[in-house]
Amino acid sequence: MKAMVLAAGLGTRLHPYSLKRPKPLFPVLDTPLLTHTISQLRQSGVEGIVVNAHHLREQIGGMLQGQGDVYVQMEDIELGTGGGLRLAQNHFAEAPFLAVNGDIVHDLDLVAAYSAHCVTAADVTMVLHDCPRFNNVRVNNEGRIMGFSGAAGAGERLLAFTGVQVINPTVLSLIPEGVFYNIIDCYVSLLKSGGNIQSLVVSDHFWTDMGTPADYLRLHEDLLLKGRLPGFFAEDGGNPFYLAKDAVLGGGVSLQDWVAIGHGATIGEGASLSRVVVWDGARVAPGSIVTDTIIMGGD
Repeated sequence: MKAMVLAAGLGTRLHPYSLKRPKPLFPVLDTPLLTHTISQLRQSGVEGIVVNAHHLREQIGGMLQGQGDVYVQMEDIELGTGGGLRLAQNHFAEAPFLAVNGDIVHDLDLVAAYSAHCVTAADVTMVLHDCPRFNNVRVNNEGRIMGFSGAAGAGERLLAFTGVQVINPTVLSLIPEGVFYNIIDCYVSLLKSGGNIQSLVVSDHFWTDMGTPADYLRLHEDLLLKGRLPGFFAEDGGNPFYLAKDAVLGGGVSLQDWVAIGHGATIGEGASLSRVVVWDGARVAPGSIVTDTIIMGGD
């Protein structure tokens, strides 16, 4: 089983933080999200991972340097989800492959998704769930995807794409080479030509789209304060305060609700932090009162 991580997006909704780091390298409890994603793929039995990179791509390339089972596809121009997949087509031969968005945190069963696809005649299997904020995929009662916009018709319901899918490589030939292209546009064309796109509908799982600063903060709240996804990130589990071992806290520092502080960070004397993520190397001035925000390092 092979996989591709879609990690080339601009992350515009995460400005100004994504001007410093690409979204897949945002730290989640002091470890880049991409590291978690690749570990999850390996634990699912994936051998051979493609990661595409465009925005601040040198950072992604540098982080993955020396990982023999990972190929970093450097994209000089913005290709979109479809264009990036098209460029990687030769890496997948004929067998179906997993494609995972690089900005999601989840505990979905990737092996089950792959197995479900392989027992059908589908061209693509998209893992869906009921998430009203994102529900726009029309699915019929047999689980077949009928479209990606508009109201649900008779015998249909609207669900949301989780960012996990299994794709037959032949589908990628429908995408023009070397230009920006959205994979959903490819799927619309595929449906019009009689293609078969199936859904795997999941529930009772953990899932976050890390698309905005509020989403990023909410993820840490879920992990630290609410204890969701226990053991997946935090070794101690249930502790609302994550402190990297080499973080430095001055005297009289107050931490409230939940806080995550990265390695090499310094919190000045008498500072008060509540619902804050402090990135590695960042400094908080003495006496600061900081709430509901992300603190970037200065370099």
